[in-house]
Amino acid sequence: MRCVYGTICGVAALALISGAAISEELILGVGAEPSSIDPNFYNFPQNHATADHWSQTLVYKDNRQNATPQLATTWKTLPGDNKVWEFKLRKGVKFTDGSPFTADDVLATHKYALTIKGGSPVGRYQRNKTITKIDDYTLHITTGTAYPLMEKEMAMVHIVQKKMAETMQTGDYNAGKATVGTGPYKFVEWVQGERIVFEANPDYWGPKAKWSKLTFRPIKSDPSRLAALLSGSVDIIDYVPTNDLDSLRKNPKVALTEYPSNRVIYFWPDQSRYDSPFVKTNDGKPAVPNPLRDIKVREAISLAINRKAIVERVMSGAAIEAEQMSPDFIFGSNPALPKLKYDPERAKKLLAQAGWPDGFRMTIHGPNDRYVNDEKVAETVAQMLAKIGIKCDVVVMPKAAYFGKTAKGGELGLPEFSFFMMGSGSNLGDGGSQLQFSHRLFFPSQNIGVGNRGGYFNMVVDKKLAMQMEETDFPKRETLIQESIDLVMKDIGFIPTHYQKNIWAHRPDLIYAGHTNEKTKAMLVSKKK
Repeated sequence: MRCVYGTICGVAALALISGAAISEELILGVGAEPSSIDPNFYNFPQNHATADHWSQTLVYKDNRQNATPQLATTWKTLPGDNKVWEFKLRKGVKFTDGSPFTADDVLATHKYALTIKGGSPVGRYQRNKTITKIDDYTLHITTGTAYPLMEKEMAMVHIVQKKMAETMQTGDYNAGKATVGTGPYKFVEWVQGERIVFEANPDYWGPKAKWSKLTFRPIKSDPSRLAALLSGSVDIIDYVPTNDLDSLRKNPKVALTEYPSNRVIYFWPDQSRYDSPFVKTNDGKPAVPNPLRDIKVREAISLAINRKAIVERVMSGAAIEAEQMSPDFIFGSNPALPKLKYDPERAKKLLAQAGWPDGFRMTIHGPNDRYVNDEKVAETVAQMLAKIGIKCDVVVMPKAAYFGKTAKGGELGLPEFSFFMMGSGSNLGDGGSQLQFSHRLFFPSQNIGVGNRGGYFNMVVDKKLAMQMEETDFPKRETLIQESIDLVMKDIGFIPTHYQKNIWAHRPDLIYAGHTNEKTKAMLVSKKK
């Protein structure tokens, strides 16, 4: 059974999630393992996916990142005071050691997340919040301003038992000493680089676990991961290499789940510096003033990119053409924005109007091990730009070296590069928070604009994005976000190419519900009836 764009198969699979337990082990071959078993150690999809099996959050984000009840049953702002949220907690929930879940566990968890050694990125979801226990099953969370992201941020913090939060550290979670949770599975062991093992939690408060035992096998190599599936040593794999998709789609012994990702791949043009380091004239001299500051040049670059060709030829159909930051299922995506055109002849005319009739030279930088086919995408864009007279060298490097160079810091946080590839996925499933990160003026002390690596600034956009972060009337907030992305795209504030698809391959008797945030979870795997 194959899922095209995930919708039909995703719904069918979700309907099976509450099915009866299966006395069977499920073996999952994953391309990346978590950096820790501590559920609040790092804000990374693999960390959250692993934690979801044994630990839970007040609010759960489903496979399309919609907020649904989990350890909290309801939440709302108090009448007449939109700065205070009331969360009602689920009664009758027990940790795997038999102790009851109460508000005390939530308070202790939030305190612990702020003290994790190394500075947990998850900890930022507790900052500027005051949590007050009203009774064992009622919490009030107060913020300094009205705050519309409360429910989504509460989906990022995994609740651990009070005793563990107060006495244990990250190493204790990794060793299995502190993994006392409320989830459908119980943690057994983590042998780093080899396996993560869980077993069904017989006392789980919700629908019983569908598998008696889970084993996650980290297999970094794409060919090795696929070989493990084809040999039957694993039941499902993620990050399926796109160059194998055509053959796999014809293989009756394999089923594919293709699901939309929240991740957009795009290029940042340096639109702030007068003299950009990797933009040169055709004779190798500095191109001053930097042509990327000119909206006509940025439009020419966008028009030169054949997004359909990238989707079909480079990504083997495992992508969707992008025309804005967030795909259509993310809150704040603007359905009125048109598809970005491919028109190389108009692109040449715009270059000439901008004073560059013979083009110029620049370097495209990118990672070679972070996004699907990232190096191929960079090389393809370079070939497309060459056709309109922009001659590009392509320099790629491992992500460990690359991302530090994309954000040098300093007063403006400008990168070492002039034109470079980035990817952005919304962990919160919220277009407003994504734009707050990527297109507001750089203000690191308040975690604003820290992803604005191209130096974009539009005062109207900045004001609208500031307003939406305090707007709890959600239709009004959505309008502010949509108006902001409309202005960003008119400014050509960045140049998107495509949204990735998340692809899983598995036994044909299995159904995988898929996930927009690249998560591979046993709770989303069901057997066909």
